[in-house]
Amino acid sequence: MAETTWMTQDAYDRLTAELEHLKGPGRSEITARIEQARSEGDLKENGGYHAAREEQGKAEARIRQLEEILRHAEVGEAPPDDGVVEPGMVVTASVAGREMTFLFASREVQADDIDIEVFSPSSLLGAAINGTKVGDTTAYKSPRGTDVAVEILAATPYQG
Repeated sequence: MAETTWMTQDAYDRLTAELEHLKGPGRSEITARIEQARSEGDLKENGGYHAAREEQGKAEARIRQLEEILRHAEVGEAPPDDGVVEPGMVVTASVAGREMTFLFASREVQADDIDIEVFSPSSLLGAAINGTKVGDTTAYKSPRGTDVAVEILAATPYQG
């Protein structure tokens, strides 16, 4: 079962527009480049053809990724201001003794106009803090195997 992805309406609209572009004009542009390169002759040593085919594969993978994200998107208002860490909250935490503030949400909500770091619920930190409350302490294992202590200092709804 896929994880629900909380996002703002702006993030949803941005991802929907990206998907529409990739499925429409984006596909057409790549197809035209493939056809142009194909017309140049021998495909075995045609760098332009192979580059266009690789780009096509990446675009199709992004289309599938966006479709999955949007299929499981929860769009709307931020969660209630109850101090519980859940997607859509801006969290301030002491992580290994270092204070940091971030948006707890899918990485896909990150956009050029959002000037706050985003941590996903599926990240190591995210999995450790999901559902905790202000004042709670927890820990997670880093990729190196060390325990990383986390204390939740604040959790407020994102107002983006």
